[in-house]
Amino acid sequence: MRLLNSLDRRGWLVLGAAALGIALTGAVATTGTKAHAGAALEERKLPMKFSWVACEPNCRGWVSAVGIITADTPKDFEEFSRGRQLGGATVVLDSSGGSVNDAITLGRRFRNLGLLTTVGISVQNRGGQSARPAVAPEAYCESMCVFLLLAGKKRYVPDAAHVRVHQIWMGDRADDAKAASYSAQDLMIVERDIGRLAKYTFDMGGAGDLLSLALSVPPWEDLHELDTGELKLTNLVTTDLVADVLPHVDVTAPAMAELAPKTQARFGVEPEQPAKSTKTAEAVVPTGGVATPSAASPK
Repeated sequence: MRLLNSLDRRGWLVLGAAALGIALTGAVATTGTKAHAGAALEERKLPMKFSWVACEPNCRGWVSAVGIITADTPKDFEEFSRGRQLGGATVVLDSSGGSVNDAITLGRRFRNLGLLTTVGISVQNRGGQSARPAVAPEAYCESMCVFLLLAGKKRYVPDAAHVRVHQIWMGDRADDAKAASYSAQDLMIVERDIGRLAKYTFDMGGAGDLLSLALSVPPWEDLHELDTGELKLTNLVTTDLVADVLPHVDVTAPAMAELAPKTQARFGVEPEQPAKSTKTAEAVVPTGGVATPSAASPK
């Protein structure tokens, strides 16, 4: 969870495609499940997309949410949900995180709808119209995605999924965090956003252990993957039964290609409340564009 600058749409696409540092070489094959896994990796580098996976008459269906959380994500979800009866539905997450403030906004919306959450990749099995969709458990929920997972009224994490956390930091200094200098204003911003995240965590029924684990991982270390005990300790998991969130759905889909561990990524966000001071840091957009002030966001 780092703090970063807002970027224009072009900057978002470039940063989303490049800054994650996910190596696609060797991950994409021309046929079979490896090709599907490669496509899943590609989607996680782009802004979050929502889609409805229908499986009637066998099950109700679910929402697939793949990608990073940007300033547009809460609005995109509202557009997606318009005209749909989503109350009590399940959201299947595969995300590297994104904006702190926008993830909090989206998470509160999830809870208001009584949504259930899990981690996975939606797979449309081959075999014609009678084939049922499935969920491949080999997926990632990192950074602010973990707090979206927490928004579920019921929450299930399959054994093969990877749930990973890390600190909030000033994004323009995260690449060399030890050598960078910080002002009193920087410290105020970090503490303010930790406070926002703490309130949200407790409102969602999470434990202080989640914040403790996340805030103990500095930006110069790898993300910390929560084990089974930590998932329960933090209250991220409320059930050990997949049927509680995805009844009548196959979660033993064909094995996916091994997904390469992702690096700590950084993403921008629009100011949460323009009338108030929400600025974190300013940096040059990688594409050569001009950066703008931003609100809190994770790396």
